[in-house]
Amino acid sequence: MSDEDDSEQSRSSGNWLRQIGMSLAGPPRDRDELVEVLKEAQENELLDVDALWMMQGVLKVSEQQVRDIMVPRSQMVVVESDAAAADILSIAIESGHSRFPVIGESRDEVVGILLAKDMLQLAEDRQESEAFELGAVLRPAVYVPESKRVNVLLKEFKASRNHMAVVVDEYGGVAGLVTIEDALEQIVGEIDDEYDQAEGANILRQEHNRFLIRSLTPVEEFNEYFDTEFSDEDFDTIGGLVVHEFGHMPKRGETTIIDRFQFNVQRADSRRIHLFQMTVLPEASE
Repeated sequence: MSDEDDSEQSRSSGNWLRQIGMSLAGPPRDRDELVEVLKEAQENELLDVDALWMMQGVLKVSEQQVRDIMVPRSQMVVVESDAAAADILSIAIESGHSRFPVIGESRDEVVGILLAKDMLQLAEDRQESEAFELGAVLRPAVYVPESKRVNVLLKEFKASRNHMAVVVDEYGGVAGLVTIEDALEQIVGEIDDEYDQAEGANILRQEHNRFLIRSLTPVEEFNEYFDTEFSDEDFDTIGGLVVHEFGHMPKRGETTIIDRFQFNVQRADSRRIHLFQMTVLPEASE
């Protein structure tokens, strides 16, 4: 018998013993055992890696709460109810988002949701822009508590056909917002959105001192854009540099400061960071 035949026989025996062990142990008794069964199925090539990640994501969303995936209040891109049409168009173009909470006197007063597509005619017709009434195109805002389970939120989004909800805390104040994309990304990973389609840009300005930065942005490109001198010898990308500064794989919402730049994790999963919101801080006085 050849060595190859011996090896094949050994693998078959090992698989047979594992099957016997699983049959004696019975079905998985908790989520951890279920995940181990799924991982073994992937190792035996019954599932591919992407399918395994998605199944783990499905299990994860049943335990996550909306507060774990929402965009925090301070980072919401909003439109003020008394804003001029030109200002609203500017916000829509610079942010690249398709939906915006419209606020009254403060971020705790969300009066409705504005869809970017309802602004398209304004960009083409100057007279329409001058006569624009924001209240006429507002959609009603949907509110969800920050303690709601993400899997329940997905069901509600599907049933209502809503894509965005305002998240409120236990006192009724606005804690942030959440979209159907935020929830689905917990299962399937990063989804290309309006930002990702913006000519493949790695750096997108939101305000005069605030930017969206892809984690895969080369350090060299970042240095050229912001006139900095970060070393690219140890890290090729900004994501690598920032993760090193954290000292661990950060979760969404975590913040760190490097030099005069504050990095807030906008999109991330258990494997890597996808997107930062970066604020350029005022330089300290000498």
